[in-house]
Amino acid sequence: MKKEARGTSWQSCAKKNAVACTVYHIWTARNRRLFEGTVVTSDGIIREIKTQLITPIIKPSILIPKPTKFPDNQTTFIPFSQLQQIKHLESQLISTLQDCKNLAQIKQTHAYIIRKCLHQSSYIISKLIRMLAKINVPMLSYGISVFSQVRYPNAFLYTALIRGYLNDGRLNESVVVYNSMRNDGTPPVSFTYTALLKGSASEMNVNLGRQLHGESVKLGGFSVDLFVGNVLIDMYIKCGCLDCGRRVFDEMPERDIISWTSLIDAYAKAGEMGSASELFGELPEKDMVAWTAMVTGFVQNSKPREALEYFERMQNGGVQADEVTLVGVINACAQLGAAKYAHWVRDVAENSGFRPANDVHVGSALIDMYSKCGCVDDAYNVFESMHENNVYSYSSMIIGLAIHGRASSAIELFEEMVKTDVRPNSVTFIGVLTACSHAGLVEQGKHFFEIMESSYGVNPHVDHYNCMVDLLGRTGRLDEALDLIKSMPMEPNAGIWGALLGACRKYANPDIAEIAARNLFKLETANIGNYILLADVYAKAERWEDVMKVRKMIRKKALRKSPAFSWVEGEKGVIHEFYAGDITHPRSREITEALENLVNRLKINGYQPNLSSVVYDVSDEEKRRMLMNHSERLALAYALLTTDDGSAIRIVKNLRICEDCHLFMCGASQVTGREIIVRDNMRFHHFRDGSCSCCNFW
Repeated sequence: MKKEARGTSWQSCAKKNAVACTVYHIWTARNRRLFEGTVVTSDGIIREIKTQLITPIIKPSILIPKPTKFPDNQTTFIPFSQLQQIKHLESQLISTLQDCKNLAQIKQTHAYIIRKCLHQSSYIISKLIRMLAKINVPMLSYGISVFSQVRYPNAFLYTALIRGYLNDGRLNESVVVYNSMRNDGTPPVSFTYTALLKGSASEMNVNLGRQLHGESVKLGGFSVDLFVGNVLIDMYIKCGCLDCGRRVFDEMPERDIISWTSLIDAYAKAGEMGSASELFGELPEKDMVAWTAMVTGFVQNSKPREALEYFERMQNGGVQADEVTLVGVINACAQLGAAKYAHWVRDVAENSGFRPANDVHVGSALIDMYSKCGCVDDAYNVFESMHENNVYSYSSMIIGLAIHGRASSAIELFEEMVKTDVRPNSVTFIGVLTACSHAGLVEQGKHFFEIMESSYGVNPHVDHYNCMVDLLGRTGRLDEALDLIKSMPMEPNAGIWGALLGACRKYANPDIAEIAARNLFKLETANIGNYILLADVYAKAERWEDVMKVRKMIRKKALRKSPAFSWVEGEKGVIHEFYAGDITHPRSREITEALENLVNRLKINGYQPNLSSVVYDVSDEEKRRMLMNHSERLALAYALLTTDDGSAIRIVKNLRICEDCHLFMCGASQVTGREIIVRDNMRFHHFRDGSCSCCNFW
């Protein structure tokens, strides 16, 4: 065989180019006639080639007789009894092929097929090729050889070979088989396009996918086929062309639940929950998969309230939840930090047959949920109730104890874990190092950082370095933290520089703060929080000119600060949200009076506001007014008005709690006799009897 454009023999090309080899084998089966085909280049463009057969590379090991030729006006006659026998034998052979477990058994069955003269049956040979693909036998060896011996392959046999090549990860070869099929005049079937489109999606080759889409429209309207339409939607979504997927969906004359949920899930993953909700509302029949797509979509987009709302609607509609749905709604509770919702979700999980004692995935998720809702004791009860604990449940519990400031308990649990057959992973060590960081245990943190690789084979990655920088920074070892960053084998990320900058704020070190800030400005040019932190460092050092320079940079870049807000769980589990200086709440007047009353009681006990928490160059009286209106204080006052005496108050804040609010909560816990649990964006603070569980390491 010679390529007309160049003198290179196809024998040498076939050794280098699997596509050429595939083309050759197909040609040998086509009676040595001229063939014009196509190949797909690496950039996704289909180009024409013109070839001519010469001496075969591989001669068939079995002599295949030529088919009997009949005049145009004469047809073959096969007696009905013989036809019945053939059909029965084909069914037996298909059943035998399905039972084959390895290549040796397939070859034995193939030999029997040849013996019974059924080696020209596209029906049987297509099943044989599918079995070869199932046990991962490469098509370039056995599969193409079997295919090339069939004189008149039908569309299903061609499709079986296409799927075989796709199973081998050879998209280009599968396209060549499709081109040969088209040139031979064999019309494709819907399965041909679904196979090729799935291959295009797996390699994110949208150019090829679009060409196949056009072919499916041109050759008989396969694009209106339900299965082809669903695969087209999936292909466009996976290739990042969500709008094209939506156009396919809109033009489909028939849709099923897969059509709807594929698009809903795609919108959710793209963060377009408005479009997802609109499409979900139009869905005629909403099953568990569709509901789960909405619940998990809201969770992934940090909208826990909406996730819980949809889950409640799902429950009211009598739709049974599965493990995926429950894990999603458990994560929503963890984001929201609402204890009453957490208890409700646990009851739903147990009533649905997913008891944490028996289901390690649900159990681990519940541990994480209770920990993030401020109920670390409930989390530990779930952990102890589980019949089997794996690395995920151990790691969840260790992290839960760590973020609540129970460092000694977290380390004890780790030591208990390593005595079992459960081997710690990288997440486990993040939990242990976080525990050391939040308790200021420098030497123990260094010890765990050293042994994680030497004793357990866990290579430290950037998150572990982040924990160590945070630990050193919290304890004032800023130079040591900077040296550790410089010695890292990988590039430090924004989290590491942010931890160092935060420590500089606490210890008023503007020199190292400037180093951290310069790197942060490169990595996160639009993150206003980095600029505010640097301004705070300058303010603590009373470098007001530098503070003004940073604020000018903020104005020049037109950056906007995310408003500080807090939320608290009120009566019947209703979440109440408060912004700094908020006067929009229906009980705003009562909240203000309760807060003023609380401040007066604290002053009797010697409370004096920490005015350094306000970094603005304003009067002391203005600073006191600004501190009074912080969102967590408004949330606390509302909780004191609406919750039972003696019950714990749980407040969640989106930003770090300031030093004066921390001092205020300590005093409030003493004069009210209430436990106040505050979750900020760093950790949990348990205020009891005038002190905090963080021991001032936050």
